[in-house]
Amino acid sequence: MHDALTPHAYFRRLGADQFEATTRVGGAWAATEQHVSPALGLLAHVIELHRDARRDDQLPLARLSFDILGAIPIDAVDTHVEVLRPGRTIELVEARLSHAGRAAVVLRAWLMKPYETASVAATPLARIAPPDSMAPWDPSTFWPGGFVGSVEVRRAELEPGRAAFWLRTNVPLVEDEPVSDLARAVGLFDMANGMTPRVPSSMVHFPNVDLTAHLFESPRGDWLGFDTAVTFGAHGIGLTASTIHDVHGPIGTIAQCLTVRPRH
Repeated sequence: MHDALTPHAYFRRLGADQFEATTRVGGAWAATEQHVSPALGLLAHVIELHRDARRDDQLPLARLSFDILGAIPIDAVDTHVEVLRPGRTIELVEARLSHAGRAAVVLRAWLMKPYETASVAATPLARIAPPDSMAPWDPSTFWPGGFVGSVEVRRAELEPGRAAFWLRTNVPLVEDEPVSDLARAVGLFDMANGMTPRVPSSMVHFPNVDLTAHLFESPRGDWLGFDTAVTFGAHGIGLTASTIHDVHGPIGTIAQCLTVRPRH
């Protein structure tokens, strides 16, 4: 996945709140811009670090709602974390990622105290087949960019716009820095929109302007699974909706609002 000339991680820490994006985050829509997926993982990471500096109970992130405010150059970025609603068992925390003073991504996350509910745990969400039963698929045959090329994909596509697939990467989110399974997984969430395109990107652009994830379990292990459906409406708005999995079963859902723009 990397050689001596390729950066080892998606980001390098430059300071307490500043990180340098490497060429590993190269985007699918434009080679000079970041793929936003690692940036989402970075914001989850800095919220967890901020939480652990304030409290000792590792309050889990249960909902992560990202607004993507614009393209991000492959350059240094700044982060800022603020507690909007402090609480003993529930908190609302906001994190911002900015470039050159301009906000690029905003995350609002609900952190919620866990309770022992194994006796009633259940879901009607269907499991997808395990990764070793799906064929490898090379996403770089469809998408350019350093980030897409760094991710291993196993996919079972029913039709364009409908597929189950598994993703994993051996590229660290932040160089020489421990990162949780959750933050590493969040760094893959935004891949959902590109793994089963309805039409080639030469026909339309369909970037997402947001991503909201609801998690009822924390992800475990390297593989992250998706059961994904992509819908294009008749007036330029679309939706990519996914149930996400680890190898033990469903763990939550993701929704992405798309701006669908014909290429003329």
